[in-house]
This record gives sequence, structure tokens and C-alpha cells, in this order.
Amino acid sequence: MANQRPLRIIHCFRSPVGGIFRHVRDLVLEHSKAGHEVGILCDSSTGGKLEDRLFDEIRPHLALGLTRVPIRRSVSLSDIGVIWETYKNIKSLRPDVLHGHGAKGGVLARLAGSALRVNRYRVARLYTAHGGSLHYSRRSFLGQFVLRMERLQEYFTDALVFICEYERDAYIKKVGRPRTETRLIYNGIADRDFELIPTRSDAVHYIYVGMLRDLKGPDLFVDAFAKAERIVGRPLSALMIGDGPDRDRYRDMMVERGLGKRIGMLPAMRVQQAFAMSQNLVVPSRAEAMPYIVLEGLGAGKTIIATRVGGIPEALGRDSPALARPEDADDLARVMADAIRIPGWHEAIMPPIEQVKSIFSASVMATDVLRLYHDLLEREVKQPAIAVAS
Repeated sequence: MANQRPLRIIHCFRSPVGGIFRHVRDLVLEHSKAGHEVGILCDSSTGGKLEDRLFDEIRPHLALGLTRVPIRRSVSLSDIGVIWETYKNIKSLRPDVLHGHGAKGGVLARLAGSALRVNRYRVARLYTAHGGSLHYSRRSFLGQFVLRMERLQEYFTDALVFICEYERDAYIKKVGRPRTETRLIYNGIADRDFELIPTRSDAVHYIYVGMLRDLKGPDLFVDAFAKAERIVGRPLSALMIGDGPDRDRYRDMMVERGLGKRIGMLPAMRVQQAFAMSQNLVVPSRAEAMPYIVLEGLGAGKTIIATRVGGIPEALGRDSPALARPEDADDLARVMADAIRIPGWHEAIMPPIEQVKSIFSASVMATDVLRLYHDLLEREVKQPAIAVAS
């Protein structure tokens, strides 16, 4: 791939928080280092001081700049104005590749790319769901609408990228067998993330790290913690680290159950700081695609205790004893208790770091994504394209 021309790549997504933002940052860094020009278009109304610092870190690598416009989570009439603004911004940047991430990012990238194609401008249109729309049920009216929209948008998509086998299988089950090209490209973390992070001397028994919303299961974490104490037969300690719309409700839940002094709460921080606070990372999600927090925890040498959802079994092992049944606080408590009461549990259960690195590294991910970009564009070489007038 060294002889292939540099590309102009724009990533579109809604909220600059969580796994999607992490995924895009890693692609930006890897592709920028490889000589490509990269830009980001995302929402201007979400994110805080942590996200601002993360943007500052990658800004030198954004040759095509950072464009932020207001993008609502739900569908609304204001989306029409956002789509128009997005198209104008993207048109001026003259990209080779538009890569949408998440439901809203996927809509914006594919509509803008299709509008450019109407003007006979060659651009590859890609979409990675990152779970997103695939969390909806076909049994609800809203779910039917969202999933049918996903099907319709295949006509404006050059390739679908799935970040794990679970996501690919969920798409086939809920949306249908794709009518466009697909690639399975696992999420990956950077080499710097494959470094052991020792726990502090004042470490707690468990940490939860992530968004404070029901989808991620903080309430299950609280329930399972109380049950794990009863299994172990002594008081334990934990921290919930993150921000989100339900933070106060979880705090009230802990206080009502007499756990307020044994489970602390801290705002979102770098995962390296959070990982130093415990050996045991609990991921009690109700739904996931391929969560970065699991990969980062494995890379840091942490013990992962998680629910059997999404692509998590692909990282921990499909039959791993570290996996608990979803929505089952009793089963999660059992695994949490085993992790601290059984000697050698981590060494026996966690996959070796080198094995994780061989599959889930950012360099492998970025190389595979870049290969897909070039494959799509090379198919258009024989067809003349007229660039959009500036």
C-alpha cells in the first residue's frame, strides 16, 4: 500500500464521547502518520473538558480540520439544516472518502457523499454502525422505522464495516443480508495501550467505567456489588467512574441501599487513571457492539468481568467464566465474587495480552480500513469523474 496515493478522508459522527470517538481518534492518528489528510465532522453540543483535551491532542493531525455543527440525537426537522450545512462543509473539503460512524453520522456521510456523486464527484461512502441502530427491536414501531431506514440507505453505501461478528450477525438478522460490500474489521487499541497498569495501594475491589445510563448497566453493577458482598461475607469497595444523564438516580439508589460509603462516584477521566484504582473492571452492559473499555482493560492487564453481550465474548473467549448472563445481577455477583476469592483466577481466565494484541490492535484496524478505502476508489478509476467546482 506504500505506493498508493494519499487520500482525503472525513469521518462523520454525532457525539464526541465514548467508543465511536475513540475509534475515530485512532484512525485519525494512524492514517495521518501514513501520510493521508484527515478531517472530522461531529456535534457541537456534546462533550466536555475531557473531550476538548482529546480534540486538542489530535488537532495537529487533522489536515482537513475539525468541523462541529449541532446534531440532535433524535430525528427532527432541524436535521434538514444540518444536512445542508454538512454538505456545504464537506463539498469545500473535496474528500476522497466519507466514513460515517453511528446512525446519525452514517446518514450525514452517505447523503452528503451521494449529493457529491450526483455532481459526478468521485467519493467512497462508508458506514460503521458501532451498535447504534442495531440496538433497536423490530417489534417496536420506532425500531421498524430505524431498521428500514438502514436498509434503504444501503443504496447510498459503498461498504458497510462491522467491528465484530456480533454486529454483522445482528445486522443480517434485523436489517437483512447486505446488498453492498461488507468488511469485518475489529476495533483496535494503540501500542501504548498494551502496557500493564499497576493498582494503587488504596485500590478498591471493583470499578465501573463508562457512561452513566441504563444501557450500560450501572444499576446492575450496584445490585451485583451488594450480592457479591453477601457471597464473600465481608464489606467490599467500588467506584463508579463516568458521567451521564442518570448519575443522580444511581447515587440515590446506592444511598437507599446503604452502599453510599462503599461505592464512590468520580467524574469521567482517562482510563489509565481509572484503571490504577482497581484490578477488577466490571462491564455490566445490557447491549454493546465491541466496547473499547474491554480491550483497554485487557491491554492494561486488568481482570474483566462482563455480561455476555455484543462482541465481548469475541474478546474474552466465547466460553469464558468471566462472562455473566445479561440482566442477571445474581450471575454477575457470582463472577465478581469468584474474581477476588479464587486464587489465580485472573491468570487462568483472562486471555494473554499478546493474543489480544494480534487481533485487536489499532495498527491492524487502520491498515484494514485503509485497504478498503483504496479498494473502493480503485473500482471507480476507469469511470471519469468531474470534480465539484469550488
